[in-house]
Amino acid sequence: MLEVLLQMAGLILCGVGWQIVRPAGLDGNQTRQVLTTLVYYLLLPALVLTVLWDARLGEQSLVIAVAAASGVFTGLLLAAASCRLCRHGRAQMGALILAVAFPNVTYMGLPVLEAMYGPWARSIAIQYDLFACTPLLFTVGVLLAARFGEGGDGARSLTGQLFRIPAMWAGLVAVLLNVSGVAQPELLRGLLGLLERGVVPLMLFSIGLSLQWDSSRWRLLPSLVPVVVSKLVLVPLVVFFLVSGLGFEGEMRATVVMEAAMPTMVLGLVICDRFKLDVGLYAAAVTVTTALSLFTLPLWYEWLSA
Repeated sequence: MLEVLLQMAGLILCGVGWQIVRPAGLDGNQTRQVLTTLVYYLLLPALVLTVLWDARLGEQSLVIAVAAASGVFTGLLLAAASCRLCRHGRAQMGALILAVAFPNVTYMGLPVLEAMYGPWARSIAIQYDLFACTPLLFTVGVLLAARFGEGGDGARSLTGQLFRIPAMWAGLVAVLLNVSGVAQPELLRGLLGLLERGVVPLMLFSIGLSLQWDSSRWRLLPSLVPVVVSKLVLVPLVVFFLVSGLGFEGEMRATVVMEAAMPTMVLGLVICDRFKLDVGLYAAAVTVTTALSLFTLPLWYEWLSA
């Protein structure tokens, strides 16, 4: 586990280094926009289509969706409670609630699960995201951001983005082909296989490009303590007891809990910026939880494997 995480951390650090060196004059934001656009519109949909077309779907998919939704709502409740105690401003509260509620289950979770448990685990990551996290982000998450921030009139248009996400459409097509029993043509399988191979390294590299920290953000550290505890410890613990009660055990339970233990989702930066939430605080949450997850994820893995 440690060796795999160190390899993944190496790719993330390559992204961090790119921000500093700026090869060919390309800064981190420019490079990240190009890479994430490529992954978002082409490579990730290819991966989703490949995995869900042949995945085992059924009752376990419902359990995964329920577990993912429960993790999100647990995070919302924990963050709301801690924000009331800490008496943050509305922009800070909105950013912290999103930071705790929505985990990085695809960009970070997918490569972690694949490395730890094998290719079959990619299906868990994709179902966890597409069947619950992404729909909740573009509905509940957007509505909360509009409530705590500004520009609430844009909530409807941003929520409508859910129906324009390429991976969602790829997932819908894959599920229809799966339940219809349509076999995947070898030529198409080969093409999709070539495309999907770029997803994991580019995802990890892009995370490194997204991490932001400067000396002015050290003052934000006390505000992030509840985020770290809730995101990396309490939420996955709740999901563990939930999926155990629903009959999941062994590696199936472990993969779902590991997804719940992922750090803060990078995509939330876009929503924070759109609704004038505290982008700096959210970016700090992404950076801190991602860094600390390299220590907490091995602990979860060892405990779940015991």
